[in-house]
Amino acid sequence: MERTERLLRGIELVLFFLVAVLMPVCLYLVFKVVPDEVTMGAVQRIFYFHVPSAWVAFMGFFVVFASSILYLATRRLLWDVVAHSAAELGVLFCSIVLFTGPIWARPVWGTWWTWEARLTTTLVLEMVFVAYLVLRTQAENRAQAARLSAVVGIVGFLDVPIIYYSVRIWRGHHPIVFKSSGGQGLEPIMLKTFMLCMTTFTLLFLLLLAMRIRLGLLRESVMELKERETLSGA
Repeated sequence: MERTERLLRGIELVLFFLVAVLMPVCLYLVFKVVPDEVTMGAVQRIFYFHVPSAWVAFMGFFVVFASSILYLATRRLLWDVVAHSAAELGVLFCSIVLFTGPIWARPVWGTWWTWEARLTTTLVLEMVFVAYLVLRTQAENRAQAARLSAVVGIVGFLDVPIIYYSVRIWRGHHPIVFKSSGGQGLEPIMLKTFMLCMTTFTLLFLLLLAMRIRLGLLRESVMELKERETLSGA
């Protein structure tokens, strides 16, 4: 456990430095350098935060999916801590997606929300993993919470590919964000900025995940000590 915590601290330091350098660069490029999109105008700049947040949310839920499988296979507490940590971050970034989406949609679609396939399935994903977090607090004991939430995490992740392919399966209203004055695709500076934002958000997710896992492991250590004291006192 101590070795894992030391490793996480080292990872955190490296990731913190990278994020601290790259995030201001992203903000400068988004608000000072990249041009307005020819059709949607300045509101399209939300794209540089909306899409990376969606990517990171899906990545978080994939970590839940993989860690839940590993927990059920091995019953190692570490995998449950990883799954719980990733679920919290997935819900956080999915909330950002659901918040920035309507802000982007209002001037483009003329409405804050429409029950189209991608929006609806994303909302369902958010609700499933909020239920995942609530379930952990309502279980009778630690082992039951880990076991039941692992099942929910595995089943809940199945909504992610549905979201990804929803615009291909069903006709939706999502605007074409990759259009510029030169036709289809992003301008070179827009594409470079987008890729930098994707990289930075991924590093930010990894930083927060490492911090949350370390916090979770410390919490488990404290709970274990309290249980030992209770047993020794009895």
